[in-house]
Amino acid sequence: MPDLTFQDLSTVQSPLQQKPVTLASSTVVSPSTFLSFISGTVAIATITPPVLAAHLLCFVFTTTTPVAFTTAGNVQKIVTPPSNQPVFLVYDPLTGKYFAGGTTAAAS
Repeated sequence: MPDLTFQDLSTVQSPLQQKPVTLASSTVVSPSTFLSFISGTVAIATITPPVLAAHLLCFVFTTTTPVAFTTAGNVQKIVTPPSNQPVFLVYDPLTGKYFAGGTTAAAS
């Protein structure tokens, strides 16, 4: 994997790397950076892996009513994402599946 690709997917970046992108939700999405913002309300079934090794992605759904992932593609479990909170996806190259998990922010 080229060094630049690695750095774009790394959780530690410098200002020289590609900025987070906004992707329209679709049955198939193709992230190119660690952090991607997802707009729209189409359920995601397949995430095109930017690399075929184990990696971590972070999606933030920007709509007020995000739609759940589906298991019709390479997402292992149906997860209903929260609005404007990170959802982390871990890719398992052995199964070719993404495992999704979110975070819960407590009101202060």
